[in-house]
Amino acid sequence: MDSLLVLVAFQAASFAAAATGVIFRSGEWYKQLDKPGWRPPDWLFAPVWTVLYASIGLSGWLLWLEAGIAGAAFPLSVYAVQLLLNAAWSPIFFALHQPGLAAVEIMLLWAAILATIILFYPANSAAALLLVPYLAWVSFAAALNVSIWRRNRPKPLSEGAR
Repeated sequence: MDSLLVLVAFQAASFAAAATGVIFRSGEWYKQLDKPGWRPPDWLFAPVWTVLYASIGLSGWLLWLEAGIAGAAFPLSVYAVQLLLNAAWSPIFFALHQPGLAAVEIMLLWAAILATIILFYPANSAAALLLVPYLAWVSFAAALNVSIWRRNRPKPLSEGAR
């Protein structure tokens, strides 16, 4: 029973990070941005993220099952950091309208996910491997974020326009 409660706690933590994506979702500002043609349709993001958040929660729980909180304190701390970074991206991009800052933030998120995978692997390879699709999707999301930032940043005034 304790194990099931901890699984629920890991899933709750994972989906709490997802909540910022629901609260700070795309709106008129996002619709007006110049986006690359390779961007997937908007409807695809919710189901992909739902599966990924479930995998993230399951991954943390599997590590906890293997090593416990005390035995995996550092890897679980890095795991918590990546969840916080994940939660921070949507407000930076969608609420603050800062795709450049969001690009920097998503790169930090990418590094934190990779660190989590590396730290999880020795204790529980399945827990680590569950995070690989998440890393792949964040890699794609980072490329999309950078593309949107580059396409929409203000153009410098040319010398002749003065």
